[in-house]
Amino acid sequence: MDIPLIAGTVSTVAFAVSNLPMLRKALRTRDVSSYSLSSIAMINAANAVYSLYVFSLPVGPIWALHTFYLVSCAIMLVLCLGQRRGAARRPIRREAPPEPVGPVSRGARMPRRAVRA
Repeated sequence: MDIPLIAGTVSTVAFAVSNLPMLRKALRTRDVSSYSLSSIAMINAANAVYSLYVFSLPVGPIWALHTFYLVSCAIMLVLCLGQRRGAARRPIRREAPPEPVGPVSRGARMPRRAVRA
């Protein structure tokens, strides 16, 4: 192996490993609400176009790295779309009014609160 190929292989592994915690958490929790849907969609579009260039190159570490990015960004897009679709289907829950705050002595009656429908 020559030096550029070794460097490409090492950096490919480092980049892929650095993305694994984010991807693992997203897959485990299914919570991608902190990610921008438009950003993830643009990343996927850019990856698709960039694939035309990468896959015209000879097989090497860049193919592995780009394939990893393609797959991980596609997974994030699917999770993001699924979460947005699920949120749109769920009815909006109204929260119960807060409980009274303050000291209450033992045996003292609490004033009744008006309940609004």
